[in-house]
Amino acid sequence: MATTHADRIRAHLVQLATAGLDVRAFTDAALALLVRAVPFDSACMATADPATNILTGTTKWGELGDASDEEWARFEYLVPDVYDFRDVAQRPGQVTSLRVETGDHAERSARFRRYLRPAWGFRDELRAALRADDGNVWGYLALYRHDDSAFTLADQQFVSVVAPLLAVGLRAGLLATAVTEGALDAPVVLIVDGDGQIVQAGPGAEELAADLGAGPLHGSLLPVALRALTQAARSGRPAVPRTRLRTLSGQWLVAHAAPLRSRDGSTSDIVVTIEEARPPEIVPLVIAAFGLTRREQDVVRLVLQGLDTGQIAATLHLSAHTVQDHLKIIFDKTGVRSRRELTAKVFYDQYAPRMNGRLAPNGWFAEASRPVGTPAGSAAEPGSPTAPAETRGGLKAVRHAGR
Repeated sequence: MATTHADRIRAHLVQLATAGLDVRAFTDAALALLVRAVPFDSACMATADPATNILTGTTKWGELGDASDEEWARFEYLVPDVYDFRDVAQRPGQVTSLRVETGDHAERSARFRRYLRPAWGFRDELRAALRADDGNVWGYLALYRHDDSAFTLADQQFVSVVAPLLAVGLRAGLLATAVTEGALDAPVVLIVDGDGQIVQAGPGAEELAADLGAGPLHGSLLPVALRALTQAARSGRPAVPRTRLRTLSGQWLVAHAAPLRSRDGSTSDIVVTIEEARPPEIVPLVIAAFGLTRREQDVVRLVLQGLDTGQIAATLHLSAHTVQDHLKIIFDKTGVRSRRELTAKVFYDQYAPRMNGRLAPNGWFAEASRPVGTPAGSAAEPGSPTAPAETRGGLKAVRHAGR
């Protein structure tokens, strides 16, 4: 049987997904291939936290820009519509298009009627949730067309077929680059009003905003991941949404948001708290990003706990021979040759480079000094309840939020 154009595009995407590119490089190349199989005028590919499915960063293609991110997040999380990304993630094939969904009556969609058409002139939208073979959603895709040529069922089918490849590429991109130093001395707190503007900010907010890819702190430059988080908090789905983020300096952060209730009962303001992620929050994500099966992940978790082959076999009700077979596959997938190297790759190479630093006499890292003017016993002081854990660090960042 002759190889079709779509088959060739898919084969190129297979190679691209395993090329070891960072997220931005992979996304740019993937969209350049995808447009040859499913023509579109503009596109957005987003990363997502696989634990919460909340968007964590975007790469935009075509005329899309950052100026309307707040409006996009409002329609995505607050305005009822025929579907949103979370709905698409639950559908067979994890893909749909606006005109197919509405029976060619796109005006039934509030997002189309009040945002996509007036802001951009789009006439159709195709959305896909990017779910990898591990069952996790690692990102989302949205394609747009200006003309009356609607996305067809064949277009949806092709995107559904390649969506797992796109997910694998995004997943692999998390581990594609080297780590760098960097750490938050204390959690950063932001107060965001009903218009998405930052009205109050705690110490370190300016530096953190720059590290998340934003400019000077004001609402129009709030990173899209935080916009999504604050609107998710307004929607109440879930009550206190949280997500894991990467910064330009390589840190892994956890951000969560919650409405603030005033004396009159109104909840227009949102408090956003951003802090360094703890190992229990990030290590499972790093392990999953290696593309390991559930059983292989179980073996890695026990290796990281220091169990030997016999103990792992007894815990998982496997034979020692089967554990060794799993370890060989794990070593191959992670590019290591021993348990020691595996532990180093997860904790040191991919999570906690600061652990290689010199310890001060007080038991904290010498280079992670307390901020000027911070009293002993404060949030930034080692040993305080909110002090960063010793193993906190980060991954080298990929580009976020519409760059």
